[in-house]
Amino acid sequence: MRRAKISIIGAGNVGATCAHWCAAAELGDIVLLDIPQTENMPRGKALDLMQASPIFGFDSNVIGTNDYADTADSDVIVVTAGIPRKPGMSRDDLLSTNAKIVSMVAEQIKATSPNAVVIVVSNPLDAMVQQVWRVTGFDSSRVIGQAGVLDTARYRTFLAMELGVSVEDVSALLMGGHGDTMVPMPSCTSVGGVPVTELIAADRLEEIVTRTRNGGAEIVSLLKTGSAYYAPAAACAQMVEAIVRDKKRMIPVAAYCDKEYGVGGYYVGVPVILGTGGVEKIIELNLTPTERAAFDHSVQAVKSLVATMDTLLAS
Repeated sequence: MRRAKISIIGAGNVGATCAHWCAAAELGDIVLLDIPQTENMPRGKALDLMQASPIFGFDSNVIGTNDYADTADSDVIVVTAGIPRKPGMSRDDLLSTNAKIVSMVAEQIKATSPNAVVIVVSNPLDAMVQQVWRVTGFDSSRVIGQAGVLDTARYRTFLAMELGVSVEDVSALLMGGHGDTMVPMPSCTSVGGVPVTELIAADRLEEIVTRTRNGGAEIVSLLKTGSAYYAPAAACAQMVEAIVRDKKRMIPVAAYCDKEYGVGGYYVGVPVILGTGGVEKIIELNLTPTERAAFDHSVQAVKSLVATMDTLLAS
């Protein structure tokens, strides 16, 4: 049986750790690509990972490269390319630089793997996935953003810590944009089947939501010289698994919504069914008035972000 081919664009911490999770789970053969200026770095990481295979007992083949030809005919491509926000860098600086980077990546994907499902991780996420979709021209179901899985994982972690329970018993959902305007869904959050609102006071729950929104920034402040990568990479691997194994997972991703939720043609975080073809169905929930208002506010923030990106790219 042919193994799935998984290409990861960007061999930094997120990309390399994603390769680690995917290889350990034997999700397929992996190509780890980085820009030519990094020379043999991706080859070194790939070789290091391969040498772990006898210890952990996985048979995934992992190669490192600077050449997109090695990624040809990939089944799934994970895009982690881009620069992290640095001290003194404005949001627009990050937006402009990474939009140009992911545009170049998208052109290469379009040329070498026209049938791939693409998972975008680069930030600012909501704008980057929109740009990759535009440049590739792929069906929107095959271009998705990784944000909801990570945000929900952070939320579940903080809820489990608060209640002193297993994370396995916490079920939660977050929607909307990735960042300050993400929308917690109390109506879809429970612990062992018990609504979270019966277990945590409203003011304390709001504090946990705020910590979730600032989850990435909190880690940056602790690390000083980097950003989160274990959890983002694990979230990518879960999405890769859903696709290559056709798991039909119902999970939140940044998906293209037009008529859905009245979004009007933008990528926002919503629950979907994820399988071999990418997004197989967008799940439309009956939001409470409060949830609806928060979701609409988040969608407007995404639209503003995309508009700013378009202005910067045109200048």
